[in-house]
Amino acid sequence: MTRRRPARRPRRKQQDDTQFILATVIAAGVIALVVAVVHWLLVHWWLLLVAAVVAVPAGIVWWRRRAERMHWEQARARALRYGLAQLDALSHRQFEFSVRDLMRRDGCTDAVQVGGQGDLGADVKATDPLGRRWVIQCKHRRGGERGAAVGTPELQVLNGTGRPVHKADVVVMLTNGRITGPGRTFAREQRLHLVDRNLLGAWASQARPLWELLPALPVPRKPSSLS
Repeated sequence: MTRRRPARRPRRKQQDDTQFILATVIAAGVIALVVAVVHWLLVHWWLLLVAAVVAVPAGIVWWRRRAERMHWEQARARALRYGLAQLDALSHRQFEFSVRDLMRRDGCTDAVQVGGQGDLGADVKATDPLGRRWVIQCKHRRGGERGAAVGTPELQVLNGTGRPVHKADVVVMLTNGRITGPGRTFAREQRLHLVDRNLLGAWASQARPLWELLPALPVPRKPSSLS
């Protein structure tokens, strides 16, 4: 008569049991550690009192310094000015960051530089205090007015992504150079806003926000003291 071999437990079942035991041991260790720490703190309660006495004044000092730093950063931002010669000397990426900083100066606290590979025509995005979403494409010309003019093809790319892709209310082509006549006609037909060298110089060197310098902007998304 052939003796039957005892059935072996499935390997997966053994692994599950091992993991359960390991998890139980870890959980028990964590609970024991927590209990020991709580017990120690109850015995040495005065250490908590000392820590609180030290931490509260330190926290107040940290908060005050943080508020002062934010205040000075806001004051510096409000005083931000650029001359055209400064802007001409920047790299293209630095130019984008300068435009971002100018939008922040004007109250667009969420302004970000997003230009780079695959930016789909957006170099700077921002929301103005009236709730309008802005998408700005920056075209930096090292030679300034002597550089290549921004033309219709570049504006067509921006027009194809500004509202459909980026959901912008205000779509802007901004350059420290020139914009061609056909490009201006196309922008007017497609409700694109243009910031050429002259307008850029006025905006960057003054304290007026860009939306006060551009005509025919969309109505605000939310009520304000200006509406």
